[in-house]
Parts: sequence; C-alpha cells; structure tokens
Amino acid sequence: MRSRALRVFSGLGGTLALLTLTPKIGYAQDLTPEDVQVVLNNLWVFIAGILVFFMQAGFALVEAGLTRAKNVVNIFAKNMSDALVGILAFFATGYAFAFGSGGGSFIGSGNFFLSGYEDYSAFDGGLSPATSFFFQAVFAATAVTIASGAMAERTKFTSYLVFSLIMCAFIYPVVVHWTWGGGLIAQLNIGDAVYSDFAGSGVVHMVGGIAALVGAVFLGPRIGRYGPDGQPRAIPGHNIPFAILGVFILWMGWFGFNPGSKLAADQYVMSVGVNTMLAAAAGGVFSAVVIWLKAGKPDLAMIGNGTLAGLVAITAPCGAVDPLPAAIIGGVAGVIVVYSVYFFDGIKVDDPVGAVSVHGVCGLWGVLSVGLFAKYDDAFLGRERAGLFYGGGLDQLTMQALMALIIIVWVAITVSILFAIIKATVGLRVSAEEEVQGLDILEHGLPGYSGDNVTVGA
Repeated sequence: MRSRALRVFSGLGGTLALLTLTPKIGYAQDLTPEDVQVVLNNLWVFIAGILVFFMQAGFALVEAGLTRAKNVVNIFAKNMSDALVGILAFFATGYAFAFGSGGGSFIGSGNFFLSGYEDYSAFDGGLSPATSFFFQAVFAATAVTIASGAMAERTKFTSYLVFSLIMCAFIYPVVVHWTWGGGLIAQLNIGDAVYSDFAGSGVVHMVGGIAALVGAVFLGPRIGRYGPDGQPRAIPGHNIPFAILGVFILWMGWFGFNPGSKLAADQYVMSVGVNTMLAAAAGGVFSAVVIWLKAGKPDLAMIGNGTLAGLVAITAPCGAVDPLPAAIIGGVAGVIVVYSVYFFDGIKVDDPVGAVSVHGVCGLWGVLSVGLFAKYDDAFLGRERAGLFYGGGLDQLTMQALMALIIIVWVAITVSILFAIIKATVGLRVSAEEEVQGLDILEHGLPGYSGDNVTVGA
C-alpha cells in the first residue's frame, strides 16, 4: 500500500518538487522514499487539522440551532472566542504544558510561545513542531467549545472568556501531558495494560463534557426550564436545520479528528475513517429507535445527538477495533445518550444541547470500550487482543477505568475552583432581566435576526 502511494506520488514530478523545495529536504531528485513519506505525513496532519478546525462551525450551528433565537449571536460569539482566545492561550502556555521539552510527570515546560526550536518548520524525520502545534491547537479549541452548549443562554460573556482562556492555557493541557505527552497516566500500568485513547474520547471529549457538567451545575437551570412541580418543560431550539447541518459538519470534521490522529499518511488512515463513519451511522440509528419508542416520534434533534454520540464513543477505540465492533460501540452510544439526557433532566441539570451526555457520558463509554473491544495495537496498547472480548482479561478495562477516573477528578476539581472564583468575583450568570430579554442585544449590542430596513427613495 505504501509503495503504491509512493509510486503515484513520485509521478507528480513538478508538484513534488514545489512541495519539497526546502533546505531540510532538498530537491525532488534527491528525495528518498522516507523523505517523501515525511512530507506526506506532515501534509496529511495539516489537512486533518483544517478539518478539525472547521468543526468549530459545526459546534456553533448545533448549539445555535438547539437554543432560542434571542441568544444566537451570543452562541456564535462564544464559539468564535474559543478559537480566538483558545488558540492564543494554547500558543502561550498550553502547548508547553502539554508537550514541552522539560517538566515531569505532572506538567510539561519549555517551548512557551513555540520558542526554543532552531527551526519550528523543520521535519527532522517526523512531524515538524509547526505541524504538531497546528493539529494540537485545534484540538484544544474543540475541547473547550464543548462546554459552551451546556452553559448556553445564561452565562456572562466575559466570564465565559475567562473560562475558555484557563481551559486552553492550563486545565486541558495538563490532561494532554498526562496522556499523549507521556506523563502521569502514560506511566501507569495494570499488568500488561497501559492506557489507550487514540484520538481523545477521554482526553478531549470527556474533559469538555465534565467541564460542561460543572458549568451547568454552577449556573443552575434556565428560567422556566422546570415547573413548580419540578418537572422539566421543553424549551425548543429555534432552528433545527441549523443543528442538523452542524451535525453533518462535525461528522465531516471527525474524518480529520480520528484519522488525523494517526499522525501519518498510511493505510491505517482509511480503516480509522471507516470505523468513524460506521459508529456515527449506528449511533444515529439506535438513538432514533430508542427515542421513537420512548416519545412516540423520531425526534430529529435527538437523532443528531445520537450521531454525535457515536462519533465521540469511537474516538478512543477507532484504531484498535474491527468495523462490526465499531458499529456496536456507536450503537450503544446512541442508546446511552437518550437515557443520559433524560437522567440529567430528571435531576435538574439544564443542558440545552445535551453536551454533557454526548461528550461526557459517551466519552466515558468510548474510553471503557477499548477495554472490551480492542483487537489491534493502536500504537498505545503495545499488544494485540487486549480487549476482554478477545481474551485480554480485565486488565485493560481496569486501566481504562483508572484513566477515566483520574481525568474526571482533575477536571471536576479544577473547573469547580475556576467557576467558584469567577462566581465570587465578576459573576457567572447574567441577571434574570437579561436572560428573559436575551443575550444578543444586552451582551453584544446587535440582534441575530432583523428585518430588512428599506428607506423609500434611497
């Protein structure tokens, strides 16, 4: 497979020369097959990062569509701030804390502001620092934007900016250092089992889901969400087509999120992509069946969340499982997300878009599913047939559970401290009057929707 790709690529001639005309690589005629592979790897990871970045648009549309029209500007502003503030925060300290050349098992150090590299664009046989930073920065922005939906329609914009900054600068990077950065969790083992989270069911999605849960609890429910008898009242989203378009954009972006996490352009990229596609489809189908049976109608918003739940769940095991288990993992997530949404409604945790259930609960399921279904070494496991259902015993499942527990405790404690400080200082929630009127005008000075103003004779 690899040799065929190299033959095709070498036939591009002039294009290859343009792409590789750098002092570190040389001219096309001087390239070895290994040099070409390095170029391909960097180009693929960069393209995958672009797909992940585009997921910000998907999140914005899902969250805006599932909330009310009077808050649509606020929703888009928060998602845009996650990209703007989050990427700069990750540039300043986050990347160093996650992957810095110094530090210990708790946190990295060095390479702040991408400093300390002789040439941060140099490949040096692998991914360049620039390629690595680009891919990891868009992941960081994704992790923080997950919480936006659960905190929608009642959070002060300035307070959310502080949350976004600290998440990308410190809280999320520490989890990355513990796992992908070779720190605390990566250094643990139970028997032959070490942790595995190929693309971030736990590292990214569960982190965002736990932060979303803490935020929703600190804020309390929206005005009118629960009646005097404590029963939940529906607050319909204003634009379901927005939400479903967002689901499709996220689904497409996931083909960069999961296959891109291979960090190489090889034959395994396609199998990871197929597993991702199947899990999403199964999640949507199974959520449709469950909500149809429970509510009597195939609720499209819930089906969209079921599709996302399948994507979240397969993100950890996507490099270690066969296609049928991938579909099973996604299908189970589609069932879990429906019951999870009902559960949180029942305990009065108001999550307007289901972010806690989709990313937090199904992210946990994705992490645990590695311990059940892992058949292949995904470059983390270090062995094949590690899953319980393939004769690997309980070690891997226990290791996955330990990893999840450590992440949950870290995020719950640090985010709770952060929100407590914000609440005690600048305040976390808007006033009742602002919430009733909507955040668009009062927080941002402009409506999301307005009629055409035509002046006669103009």
